[in-house]
Amino acid sequence: MILKLNPLEKKILELIETAGQRCEIPVYAIGGFVRDKIIGRESKDIDIVCLGNAIRLAEEVSSMLRPIPKLNFFERFGTAQIRHKDLEIEFVGARKESYHPDSRKPEVSTGTLADDQLRRDFTINAISISLNPENFGEIIDPFDGLNDISKKIIKTPVPPELTFSDDPLRMMRAIRFATQLDYKLDESCLEGIKQCKNRLKIISKERISTELEKIILSRKPSQGFILLNETGLLEQFFPELVQLIGVDYHESKGHKDNFYHTLQVLDQLSLKSNNLWLRWAAILHDIAKPQTKKFEPGIGWTFHGHEVLGSAMVLRIFKNLRLPLDSKLKYVQKLVRLHLRPIALIQEEISDSAVRRLLFDAGEDLDDLMTLCEADITSKNESKVKRILTNYQLVRQKLHEVEEKDRIRNWQPPITGEMIMSTFDIKPGKEVGLIKTAIREAILDGHIPNDYEAAHALMLQRADELGLELKK
Repeated sequence: MILKLNPLEKKILELIETAGQRCEIPVYAIGGFVRDKIIGRESKDIDIVCLGNAIRLAEEVSSMLRPIPKLNFFERFGTAQIRHKDLEIEFVGARKESYHPDSRKPEVSTGTLADDQLRRDFTINAISISLNPENFGEIIDPFDGLNDISKKIIKTPVPPELTFSDDPLRMMRAIRFATQLDYKLDESCLEGIKQCKNRLKIISKERISTELEKIILSRKPSQGFILLNETGLLEQFFPELVQLIGVDYHESKGHKDNFYHTLQVLDQLSLKSNNLWLRWAAILHDIAKPQTKKFEPGIGWTFHGHEVLGSAMVLRIFKNLRLPLDSKLKYVQKLVRLHLRPIALIQEEISDSAVRRLLFDAGEDLDDLMTLCEADITSKNESKVKRILTNYQLVRQKLHEVEEKDRIRNWQPPITGEMIMSTFDIKPGKEVGLIKTAIREAILDGHIPNDYEAAHALMLQRADELGLELKK
C-alpha cells in the first residue's frame, strides 16, 4: 500500500520517527489522516498516537521544526497539538475507554495500540501506520478497514449498537462520512443508528450542527439528508424539515413532495456555490409550506405567504440548532422572504418600478438570491426549465440596466433623517419617517430621479403638507 503523501507530510512523518527514537516511544499515525492518504484525499490534520508520554514526544517534534511552532498541550488529557505551515498535528497516548450510559464522555485509561484502534468509531478510521524504524510505513489494520475503503463502506469496529450508544455523535459522523466520501452505510451500521437514534438527545445541539454543516457543505448534501431521515435522526433535531415529506391529494390533484424538492434545490445550488448560508437558504426556502398549504377549488394546492412565514421560522430554527443569531441569520431570512420575487418578474412584463424594488430589498445579496431562484427550478420538463432559465437571464439583464441607470442597489437615501430634522428643527418622530418614506417610494416608483435636488424638493413639499416650517 503506497500512501499519497506530499513532501511536507513526508518530512513531518520522518521527523516524528526520529523524535520517537530519541524519546524511546513507539509512535504511529492513525485515524482520518491515514484514511485520507490511502484514498488520495487532502488532509490538514495528522493524528499521532504513541505508547508513552505524548506531550514529551510533541515537545521533541516541536524543537526540530523551523520556525519552532507554538506547542499547545492539555495536561489533564495527556494530549498536545502543534501547527506547522498548513498542518495541525495532534499527539495523544494510546488509551482505552469506557462509557457511562448518560454521557458521551468516556473514562480513559492507558492502553495499547490495539486498545486505541478498538475505541475508534469506524474501521476506515482505525487503520494505523508505524512510524518506527524497524517497520516504518507498515500498515496495521485489525478490522479490515482497507477492504471497507475498497468497497466504499462505513462499518464500526465493534457492534454498532455499542459504538453509537457509547457516543451517539458517531451516528451523525457515520452519515457525514458517507456523504463526504460517497460511501454506503453497512446494513448493520444503518440498523444500529435506527436502534440508537433516541440517544442523540444527550448530544449538544452545537455538536450536532457542526456535523450537519459538514453534510451541507459536501458535494451532494441530499445523500446525507436522505440518510438522516431514513435513520430517524433528522426528526430528533430538525422536525420542521421532516414535516415537508409527503404529498396530499384532493380531487385527484397532488403537489410535489417538498422535502425531495428542497433536496434537489440544495444539490443544484451546491453545484454553483460553497456558501454555507446560501445553502441554508436553499434548505429553508419552503420550510413553511406545510403550515400554509391549502386546496382551492379550480386552482389546486396553494402555499400563499409561505415565504413570509418561512422567514419568521428561520429564527426559531437557528435558535434550536444553536446557529449564529447575527448577520448570517438576517441573510438567510432575507433570501427566504424574497425567493418568490424574481420569478414573479418573469411572469409579467417587467416594470422598472418592480426591478427597483427588488434591487432595493435584496441589496448586496441580489446575486445570491438569483442563484437560489435558478436552483429552485426542479421541473422534469426540460423545455420548461430552459424557458424559465432564459427568462431569468432577461431579469438579470434588466436588473443590470436599471442598476446602472438608477443606482438603487445598496441604496442610501439622498435625504437623511438628520437632514430632515436639521432643516425643520424637529426631533426624531413620526414626521421624519413619513418624509423619508415618501422620498423612498417616489424614487422606487420612478416618480423622481435618485438625486439630491429632486429628493430635497419632495421633502419641502411633503413637509409643507405636514405643517412643518423651515428652521429660522
